[in-house]
Amino acid sequence: MAKAAVKNELNVDGTVSSTRRHKYGLKEIAGRLIGMTKGQRGFIVFATIASIVGNLAQMGLMGFGAAFILSCAGRLTPGHPWGWCAAMAVCAVLIGVMRYIEGFASHVAAYNLLAGMRTDLFHRLRRLSPAIMTERETGDIISVAIGDIDTIESFFAHTIGPMFTVILLPVAALIIAGFVHPLYVLILIPIYIITSVIIPLAGMKAGRNIGSAYRTKLGSLKSFILETVFGLKDVQIYGQGKVRGDEIVKRSRELNGIDHKKTIHRQLISALPSFFVYIARILIIFLVFALSIDDPSKINWVIILSFVVSASFSSTQSLISVVSSLTDTFAAAERLFDITDREPAVVTKEDAAELDNAQDVLWQDVSFGYNSNEIFKNVNVEIKPGDKVGIVGESGIGKSTFLRLLLRFWDVDSGSIKVGGSNIKDVTLRSLRDHIAMVEQSAFVYEATVAENIAIGVPDASAEDIRQAAERAGIAGVIERLPDGYNTMLGEYGISLSGGEVQRIGIARAMLKNPDIIVMDEPTSNLDVFNEKLIVKTLEEQFKDKIIIIVSHRKSTLTFCNKIFRVKDKKLDAV
Repeated sequence: MAKAAVKNELNVDGTVSSTRRHKYGLKEIAGRLIGMTKGQRGFIVFATIASIVGNLAQMGLMGFGAAFILSCAGRLTPGHPWGWCAAMAVCAVLIGVMRYIEGFASHVAAYNLLAGMRTDLFHRLRRLSPAIMTERETGDIISVAIGDIDTIESFFAHTIGPMFTVILLPVAALIIAGFVHPLYVLILIPIYIITSVIIPLAGMKAGRNIGSAYRTKLGSLKSFILETVFGLKDVQIYGQGKVRGDEIVKRSRELNGIDHKKTIHRQLISALPSFFVYIARILIIFLVFALSIDDPSKINWVIILSFVVSASFSSTQSLISVVSSLTDTFAAAERLFDITDREPAVVTKEDAAELDNAQDVLWQDVSFGYNSNEIFKNVNVEIKPGDKVGIVGESGIGKSTFLRLLLRFWDVDSGSIKVGGSNIKDVTLRSLRDHIAMVEQSAFVYEATVAENIAIGVPDASAEDIRQAAERAGIAGVIERLPDGYNTMLGEYGISLSGGEVQRIGIARAMLKNPDIIVMDEPTSNLDVFNEKLIVKTLEEQFKDKIIIIVSHRKSTLTFCNKIFRVKDKKLDAV
């Protein structure tokens, strides 16, 4: 990885302090973004060529325009005015056609690349989950997936072409200038270096901290607003509307403060090149005056060159507008790479076997902790075929972690967990999780039909199997009263269902999957007594041969369990 540059870290009030380093250097980010264009390089090369031709045509238009004026005035004898006019017309058409081709090809490439980046991010998140969800806010990840990736579009669509034209156009102008008079070259070289190299590079470095702070604050604000919207019911019930509103205003002002700095930076790097460009034009005017006195025969070509050189600075202006957006683009890319470069908490070994059965579970001297916080220490638990196990204990002590370790959401620090006699590290994640169904306290309901939501783990399930699973979960009556029954579309996040109904959808999923092991995390917390008894009865009668592990604060939920363990002092003690 490239050597990191010093970074000013964003403080709570939106100011910055030089305390940490960027994880990625500017060269590395640019190199990686260019490397990602591999599948779309045909479009990008086509767009870049169109950009170069279009800018050269713009220089030609100005040069031929000057020749046309001089020819009409009788000052230029070679060629006919209408010949120069025809050349201008060709250049004008080329400018329009090339601009269209450049925009079309570059945006086709950019949008294809963005689609691929989002797909890749999804697969990366799938491999990183659920660990990544404990480290990053959901809204912030959504901001990366949508906002940050959209911001990177400007690099693919608007940066690569100007990077080439800003080199080739000045070179072309310098070659022409060399034929007219070497003094032109001496004047133009430092101006091109200042406007096309020094100012853009200095602008990117100076604005990088601002861009990083802006993207971070924007992601945080989006996450807070998303959290507030989806928790609006509780916000209203507990009278937190003003508090949340004030916090949104506070965060928005902090964001606006950083945006103000970004605006100043953008205007500064836009104004500086213009200053030097006008300085160059003034110097050229004086040089034209001096040369016209010294050698009047060259005055026509000096005037034409002046027009051409003025047009060559259009590439510099294009690059500067790109640089002003790169502060956001590179910050967005850094946030994206920070996710995609992470190693998953668990991986399947190359020689991993398929898990054949999950008839028993054995914990042997298992220790586990998050960072420096130890949750379990030398835990030994044996769960035999058909056992119904209850897990109790205080909130936050590790009950849910017990279930997640069995599903291998994380790997244990020491010891081993065996399922069906196989160490879960030695079998594929897919086969392990195929044998286990998990019902969490809050199930996620997708924007799909009721049937599709129940059958998410068994997409080829028959309508009868789905109906039976709903019956066993005590949700069939509710579904049948919906407008289209099992074909009713559920709203985003299940907003058309109550909390208890959403929970029973989750239970129906587990019933339909019919796994060897069912793990449940507070599965009846949102259910009334009647439906709780219905679920418990179903589990007791229809899953006698299955291992069931339930985390619950309700004693009534655990009445059918033949083993109950209490999590205490990093151990699991039989009750």
